[in-house]
Amino acid sequence: MTETQGVVQEAVTFSWGFIWRVLLKAFLLFALINVLYVLLNPLPLLGRLSMYNGLFPGRLRLPYGDDPGRSFNTTLSQLDAMFASHEIQGIDKSEDEFRVLIIGDSSVWGFLLEPVQTLSAQINQSELITVDGRSVRSYNLGYPTMSVTKDLMILERGLLNHPDLIIWLVTLESLPRESQLDSPFLQLNPEHTRELIAHYALDLDPKDERFENSTFWDRTVIGQRRELAQLLQLQMLGVLWAGSGVDHEIPETYNERLEDLPADQEFHNFLLGDLSSNELAFEVLEGGLLAAGNIPVVFINEPVFISQGENSEVRYNFYYPRWAYDFYREELQSQASARGWYYVDLWDALPSSEFTDSAIHYTPLGSKNLAQDIIEVIKEFLQGS
Repeated sequence: MTETQGVVQEAVTFSWGFIWRVLLKAFLLFALINVLYVLLNPLPLLGRLSMYNGLFPGRLRLPYGDDPGRSFNTTLSQLDAMFASHEIQGIDKSEDEFRVLIIGDSSVWGFLLEPVQTLSAQINQSELITVDGRSVRSYNLGYPTMSVTKDLMILERGLLNHPDLIIWLVTLESLPRESQLDSPFLQLNPEHTRELIAHYALDLDPKDERFENSTFWDRTVIGQRRELAQLLQLQMLGVLWAGSGVDHEIPETYNERLEDLPADQEFHNFLLGDLSSNELAFEVLEGGLLAAGNIPVVFINEPVFISQGENSEVRYNFYYPRWAYDFYREELQSQASARGWYYVDLWDALPSSEFTDSAIHYTPLGSKNLAQDIIEVIKEFLQGS
């Protein structure tokens, strides 16, 4: 071997050894970072860091959207991040404010409605004043997917914002016990959901297979890259929200709610005579009252579309056969009377023309009319309190 060949061989050996040492150190550093990340669990803190209510105005409803490029919105699983982007986090409650939280499903959130057309926005536009001179201001804490357990989780978090009154809109589809945990929001927050189950003695299975239980790997930086990307995306979308006021894509055309219905009398695998009160999660509503403590809660049975078409003598709408919905209304009234709930039944408050793509989604006029009914409920409550 010549002197030149020896030098080259030594350089190659040195280079490979150096590379392997660098790779090993990088791997160990990466592993250390991920272990520390798991131990510190910074995701909740990162969720509370927000440019909304500062650099950008707070959103008028909780973030939800399937197409960020069109809706300027995105769906999250982090409750703290959702609230951090909401206007309620940026408004300090004054002595002159009577604060109302509106809780419920996508009808409350305002599917196919602009932010200023939702129930809460319509209530605020009425400029309602209490007897003692405070301005009634409502906040939209509705969220798509139908589960009163999901509503309870949001209600509990909303209590940190010092409400004076909670309006909780419910419907039968949100109450079947078997479907409470169908909401992806609950499935993605298994620990929080289990806390609700334990604290309020809910008749739900804390070991339900629908929960997305996290492993050690799932709690690392790599495992939570999707959640981290969502948090960053929500902040970036703040520019578009601030400039446009758009947070929901409303198509020019959509499939209208069904007028002609199947003759099927089944509801969640129950037939006439099979559904009992125990199959409906009324204890979740009682849990909301326990959570609220001294803060009053008004339950409202929200309006539903009533078909006049084919088989309308069998079903009210796509969701409900008549027997099941009639049973639910009787049971809800019975529960309210027995437990002393403040309850208002507005199930038929809107004509069929004021529903859009679903038996529970309203037109702008329908939302305005229902908001007026809710304003009257608030007035009656204030007069009786």
